[in-house]
Amino acid sequence: MPVGIFRVCLVVITAIVNHPLLFPKENGTVLENTEEIIQKMKEREESLRLEQLRLEQEIADQEATQKTLENAAEVVEEIKEEKIRWDMWTAFSMVVFLLIELWRQDFQEGNWQDTGGEEDDMAVLGKAFKGVAFPDKAVLASFYEKRILGTTGDMARMREMVEGFADDLLEALRSVCNRDADMEVEDCMGVGSMYENWRVRKPFVCDLIVPFAPPEPYCFRSQIWCSGDSFPPDEQGYGTIKVCRAGEDATGCICDKTKLGEDMLCLLHSQTNTTRPSSEMEDLLCFKNTQYLDANQVMKWFQIAVTKAWNRISHKYEFDLSFSLLDLPGALKIKFKSGKSIAFNLTPVVQYENSDVYFISHFPRSGLAADLPSSTHWFLTFAVYERRFIQLVSKALPANACHVSCLQILAFLHGKQCSLTGPSGLTNYHLKTVMLHLLQARPSQDWAPEKLEARLQDMLKFLEKCLHEKKLYHFFIGNGKVPAELGFPIIFQRAEPLNLFRPFVLHRDVYRKTVDTFHEMLRNTSALINEYTVHIPLAHTNGIHKESL
Repeated sequence: MPVGIFRVCLVVITAIVNHPLLFPKENGTVLENTEEIIQKMKEREESLRLEQLRLEQEIADQEATQKTLENAAEVVEEIKEEKIRWDMWTAFSMVVFLLIELWRQDFQEGNWQDTGGEEDDMAVLGKAFKGVAFPDKAVLASFYEKRILGTTGDMARMREMVEGFADDLLEALRSVCNRDADMEVEDCMGVGSMYENWRVRKPFVCDLIVPFAPPEPYCFRSQIWCSGDSFPPDEQGYGTIKVCRAGEDATGCICDKTKLGEDMLCLLHSQTNTTRPSSEMEDLLCFKNTQYLDANQVMKWFQIAVTKAWNRISHKYEFDLSFSLLDLPGALKIKFKSGKSIAFNLTPVVQYENSDVYFISHFPRSGLAADLPSSTHWFLTFAVYERRFIQLVSKALPANACHVSCLQILAFLHGKQCSLTGPSGLTNYHLKTVMLHLLQARPSQDWAPEKLEARLQDMLKFLEKCLHEKKLYHFFIGNGKVPAELGFPIIFQRAEPLNLFRPFVLHRDVYRKTVDTFHEMLRNTSALINEYTVHIPLAHTNGIHKESL
């Protein structure tokens, strides 16, 4: 617009300056040819008018073009805003859809509803208990005294015998091994139900773990699923063990991971030791062509070493020793000449850093559990900390507390029911996990011996709720309330909680079988307990009820 106005002004000024009347001749007279001059002035005026019209048209065209561009920019902006709004609504709709789908999966098995907080859940029995005649305190006390209490002495004698023999066997194993080439075996430790005093079903089996370490100059470098690297869901709870030289970085040199040219040489490693012979790593029980410890190789090595050790000391004992299960490296059985036998598990493990968490080569599996991802993946066991936690909490509980009694009765009922209807997805470890959660959740006075019936119902109620939700979290993993006195590694407390019932989501048939077995166990509770209970007179039972009131 300013350019156009300037051009019009310039034409007008030029016309005025060039006008013939502005500069008259020297004599001051008018030109004789007046008509010719007037005609030229009219023509000039006409040309200026046309030029002015042309300039005005150009200015109008420029204004129209600018307005069109401004309108187009506004339309584009509106389209962008509309697209953003649409994307937001699409994302919001997807989130709502996912939430609805998660809610449907959690509740499609039934109409389970929480009627209150945690205390209400523990105080009100679930729908599975409706119509179930639950034994009273007198019947439970009589059953516990007759069927379970008497086994405590048997367990103590068996533990003492097995531990003594295991120590002798491991000492012989060290003597037959090459100290410069074979794995170094440490002293064994007792874990599990036999050492936590709650195993009830025979045959009694002692579980012993044996830590081992590589010979010098090698060491183990472990990596667990919660150490920061991404692990798939089926590998949660597992880790890998890498065999390295003592001064070597766990990640290794780049010359081990890439092919250098023929004219290139690693400045850190000479040509003689850039790669280790595969036979050397296999001697260190690694998976073929890797530095990762292989559980199958460890199993073969341990079985051969135990066999050699037994051959050295067998003349000292008047019984035979054999492997009872081929798929477990240390499932041993002592056979006496009388025909009696004692079974125990001697399982090699690897210590995780400087803690009492261990990588276990082979773990007793149930039908619920999935297979190992590979033989280089090791399951982590927290059995030592579980035993310590029970011992620590027991010090603050009343005398003759009922926590172990509840677990023993529940394990007995579940075992009896499985013997009648077949195995289910529940294991004794699940039952112990339920007890550990309740030990932490309830005050110590709630575990007085006279509250055995109430606490047993709490455990059944908690287990029923977990089965409905398909969620039973590992007690230690993701639990920030673990007592500091245990010295539990902080990395596991900060990890995401590990759902022990996750396989139920993947195996619906196993889940349905487990739920049916649990409900059948509830219906048969009175019958199973009365079968092993001394008859109690009705008057005595009433007297106990009045006393409790």
